[in-house]
Amino acid sequence: MSLHRLDRVQARRIAIGAQLLDAPRPVDLLAVVHRLTFLQLDPTAAVAPSADLVAWTRLGDRYQPVHLTQALEVAFTLFEHRAMVRPMADLGLYLAEMAAWPPPGGKAGTWLEANDRFRGDILQLLGRSGPLLSRDIPDRSQVPWPSTGWTNDRNVTQMLALLAARGEIAIAGRRGRQRLWDLAARVYPTGATAVPAEEAVRMRDQRRLESLGVARASVVGEAGEPAEIEGTSGEWRVDPAAIGKPFAGRTALLSPFDRLIHDRQRILELFDFEYVLEMYKPKAQRRWGYFALPVLHEDRLVGKVDATADRKNSLLRVHAIHQDIPFTGVITSAVHAELRALASWRGLELVVAGQGNSA
Repeated sequence: MSLHRLDRVQARRIAIGAQLLDAPRPVDLLAVVHRLTFLQLDPTAAVAPSADLVAWTRLGDRYQPVHLTQALEVAFTLFEHRAMVRPMADLGLYLAEMAAWPPPGGKAGTWLEANDRFRGDILQLLGRSGPLLSRDIPDRSQVPWPSTGWTNDRNVTQMLALLAARGEIAIAGRRGRQRLWDLAARVYPTGATAVPAEEAVRMRDQRRLESLGVARASVVGEAGEPAEIEGTSGEWRVDPAAIGKPFAGRTALLSPFDRLIHDRQRILELFDFEYVLEMYKPKAQRRWGYFALPVLHEDRLVGKVDATADRKNSLLRVHAIHQDIPFTGVITSAVHAELRALASWRGLELVVAGQGNSA
């Protein structure tokens, strides 16, 4: 197997294209989730929920949050598992892992064994009356869940999470922000077949590399082919199908959870871009903002936008635009165009600090 030698521009373009952040935009939500392999769910919605923001960054105004809800709860082309939305076509790649979970001897497995009757009660109740909210399920645990944190004695929610991780139950939908639980057999397709565990790991590594384009072996195993990238040390893995593809860039505002920038070491090596999600820092210690959006322009990460959605006043407030490299007029115009598009998509009026309102 030959060793590919890439310069950093080539590597960046491979990574951007793999994440569907080049031009033209894709047009189908399911195709986007299939390529990315998942959308991460997170309750933080300073601008928009991350899953929605990631989808909008790819699809633009073609995407509305209702499309994700319909795919999860009506068409069942996507499924939610452990705070990730994945293509239902990938379910078989996770069934073997679910069946083997939790590992023996650990806290979760020991607690599950001690509460086998409680587990059976929940499965029977869901079988008769599901889907149900967690508050509709009585706590009949034999042993309380021990924790020094917020999960202490939250026996129903812990058991539901464990049963979902095992693939015995699944999230059938939501009522507001609350999850509706049901037997997995009524949510997952009939006859879904588990791919053997070792093969599933190999296939997931390959899918992950296709979604990233280029990554370290610690992330994607032996998927793809070996590569060296100019200006970096050590070996990378690259998707050979992505090498040499034509590239047309665009401008995008990224969620802090976006997979292009999720691996902070990778973006430092490939993009010379430093980023830290600062919502956990005291306000006085933040450099870029509570939920700053990294800015992609063409094949560079060029800055961060500190913005929040003020839903009470129907405003998208841009507190600051931080430039990692000096913005040209073209970059400035492109960033403001994306901000206007983001505000419009959220049904908000754009307000940029120091500039008044912008339509």
